[in-house]
Amino acid sequence: MANGKVIVAGVSIILVVGVVIGTVAVVSNNNSNDQLKTHNKAVDSLCQNADDKKLCYDVIGNVNTTDPKDYVSEVVRKTLDSVIKAFNMTDTLSVEHGQSNPGMKMALEDCKDLLQSAMHELEASINLVTENNFASVYQSSAELKNWLGAVIAYQQSCMDGFDTEGEKKVQTELQSDSLDSVGKLTGLALDVVSGLSHFLNGLGLNLNLKPASRKLLEVDNEGFPTWLSAADRKLLANIDNVKPNVVVAKDGSGQFKTVLDAINSYPANFQGRYIIYVKAGVYDEYITVDKRCKNLLIYGDGNTRTIITGRKNFHEGTKTMRTATFSSNADDFIAKSIAFENTAGAEGHQAVALRVQGDRSAFFDCAMRGYQDTLYAHAHRQFYRNCEISGTIDFIFGYGTTLIQNSRIIVRKPMSNQQNIVVADGTDQKNMPTGIVLQNCEIMADAALYPDRLTVRTFLARPWKAFSRAVFIENNIGDLIQPQGYIPWNPPTEANTDNCYFAEFGNTGAGANAGARAKFAKGLINKNTAAKYLAEPWIQASTWVPATGISYDAGFIKA
Repeated sequence: MANGKVIVAGVSIILVVGVVIGTVAVVSNNNSNDQLKTHNKAVDSLCQNADDKKLCYDVIGNVNTTDPKDYVSEVVRKTLDSVIKAFNMTDTLSVEHGQSNPGMKMALEDCKDLLQSAMHELEASINLVTENNFASVYQSSAELKNWLGAVIAYQQSCMDGFDTEGEKKVQTELQSDSLDSVGKLTGLALDVVSGLSHFLNGLGLNLNLKPASRKLLEVDNEGFPTWLSAADRKLLANIDNVKPNVVVAKDGSGQFKTVLDAINSYPANFQGRYIIYVKAGVYDEYITVDKRCKNLLIYGDGNTRTIITGRKNFHEGTKTMRTATFSSNADDFIAKSIAFENTAGAEGHQAVALRVQGDRSAFFDCAMRGYQDTLYAHAHRQFYRNCEISGTIDFIFGYGTTLIQNSRIIVRKPMSNQQNIVVADGTDQKNMPTGIVLQNCEIMADAALYPDRLTVRTFLARPWKAFSRAVFIENNIGDLIQPQGYIPWNPPTEANTDNCYFAEFGNTGAGANAGARAKFAKGLINKNTAAKYLAEPWIQASTWVPATGISYDAGFIKA
């Protein structure tokens, strides 16, 4: 059986690496000088790819070990310490400044929540490293980088929340005393995990191991995670036959009249998939799915009939993160056949329709409708299929690892003094496994924009952070896209253009000609390079997307 082969292969790798690492330790222990050389060689290998080599040596240089997972553990522990310090500082700043104005209060409260989430990611990372041998840790490097990337997302989001001049002073204090350290140490942790292969090569251990998600060893021969019941698979494969746990209906024909009440009915310590059916209707409410509500499936009667709507916006005093009509912080969240809207309009500026933070989140046949900042792909791995995403400025943005397939990307008409940008990615460290990938989508003008599509300037992306990443594969790109394709974050300055990665492969349509793209963009890439951004390497799709019941394209569609 295929499943048996996967497990045996994984066990073999563990045994081989265990024996080799054990041999290195034994040889080193025979001679203290040899041990020191081995230690120094290991540290050199792990630090050679670090942005801040001095910090790397300072953190792991004194770790007396020949087991590389101990180096990983040390840097993650130091990172956790820095997050705890930052969390405690937000407490202090809340007492000192929290009542000065509503914006400051919101920003500090959001920081506390985000840093608490960062602690959970780092605790999970420490547990993975300490409870497994080196081979398992190496095999789980995608998972580790996923969690560490989320920590950077939370650290950056915390800083994003301070907007006004008065708030900037508190931001600077928080940043210089703790958040900068969080960013540097998390970046170092990403560098060290990314450098594990250098460590093996440095010791002459070319074992041809390929890092993968830890969950890959838990997938059965049908491609489903082993924890998923047979009944759940059938339900997810055919939504028409799903028997929901609860039904939402505005007319009172279900157990609940609001979506929020249905989500809040999620039982404590629930096991399995909790299913909520939302009947056709317009639900004017603001919803946050708590992280305890794992494996939640919410589905409606179609994205033109079941609509969750709101209009919170930055222009009227709400922080961007809090403008979201619908937010999901829970892992393994699925939404099907439903729409998420923010109707604040272009004049509302930042106004999020959907914010997604939980890992392994999937959306099928959904609509995200707004103007600026419509879809906030906040953190972790996210998959969108057969969706409609509309907006104006940076309307697909965030810090997550996002793949959007077979969807319609609809550019709307902005205010007269505005221009449109489809993607603004927040990758802030070179080894963050994050970015936004669009594959086999149609990038098109909304009906209201269409007559002016050639005069209202529209771009594919701009670099929000230092290592912003946006990749466009096999899309049909309309003539509304400017020939240069990309612009700096805040022209005429060239901020964030040195290390951003904007790339294209196999696109068609009048806007796909990459000959005049901005000089700081990567431009056209070859097929082998583009393959790095397909479903499996990019979001480890085979380890979780089959469990959603949503089909996906594992490879190229047209090439």
